[in-house]
Amino acid sequence: MINNELIVLNNEKVSRDGNTFYSRNYNFKILPEGLNNYFNVKYYVRKSSVKENHKLNLPKVKIASNIIQFIYFILLSFKNKNAKYFIISISPYTFTAFILLFIFRRKVFVYLISSGYEEWKYILGSWTVWIYHFMYSLVTSYSTVIALHERLYKKKDGYVIESSTLKKEWLQNFKKPNLDKIRLLNVARVNPEKGIFEFLEMFQKLEIDAEISIIGKIKNSILQNKFKSIVGDNPNILFRGYISNRKLLIDAFDDHNILILPSYTEGQPYVVDESLARRRPVLIFEDIKHIIKGRKGIFVSQRNIESLTKTINFIIQNYNDIQKEIEQNKFPMEENMFKQISAVIKKN
Repeated sequence: MINNELIVLNNEKVSRDGNTFYSRNYNFKILPEGLNNYFNVKYYVRKSSVKENHKLNLPKVKIASNIIQFIYFILLSFKNKNAKYFIISISPYTFTAFILLFIFRRKVFVYLISSGYEEWKYILGSWTVWIYHFMYSLVTSYSTVIALHERLYKKKDGYVIESSTLKKEWLQNFKKPNLDKIRLLNVARVNPEKGIFEFLEMFQKLEIDAEISIIGKIKNSILQNKFKSIVGDNPNILFRGYISNRKLLIDAFDDHNILILPSYTEGQPYVVDESLARRRPVLIFEDIKHIIKGRKGIFVSQRNIESLTKTINFIIQNYNDIQKEIEQNKFPMEENMFKQISAVIKKN
């Protein structure tokens, strides 16, 4: 197996309980697990100070408490000269790792999930984008690029794959939607770039019978206080926290009738296909209309109350016809995503 070793490097935070590891993000649980079916995966991540949600079914995980230890783990991996390196997204941690790998002439793949340009802009401000541009330019120039969307890497020497978290249970046992009122669902981190704060302010001004459930995490007290100040005691805004169980998440989609994704920036969000797989329409704003990619059941609104109200009403009034259109979609499956990624790695 030494010639089949793949070192997966991620900015993800992982916690440890005895010999068991837990990932913060479900997507970063299934990715190394899926690749481990094709390679001998070693997963290098950052240490989380709290217990995370998703148990990692992966035998080889190294958690770094700081950047020095992260680099140390990479240096130890150089014992195997045949190892390949798979960087998930570009961050200060993974960029530092890339520089080391570049110096020692190691084979590197970079996996682009979303636009770092847009994320840095909304999280850190426009003036910081040049920092990401520097990292992006260097990493993509000396790596094999695998992207979830063609807009993330426009050169012809990269590979675009279809991403998915869907297994067969997502396409079985459909539940008839309850249309007695508008039941919006938002499944995402409660972060500024996700647009949830501005959306909730808009939601409270809607003159329609509607409620919204939010499934996700609020990562710090500053965002928690901001969230509480906006929501107040509004009974139509329900914060359900984070749901890690996939069956319960399917039930959540089934209990609502529209997925709302108010993000300012997205790559190829898994929740869109998850919602469509459960025959639930998706509502987005113009900022991320690039994610549609020909799929039926995704509706675009302008970021104002009048357009939002009009779009929601159209969806509810034409719900049955929209569901029939959604059934025409061909959904990528999780196992095919791993096959595509592994094929690129083996080819290069």
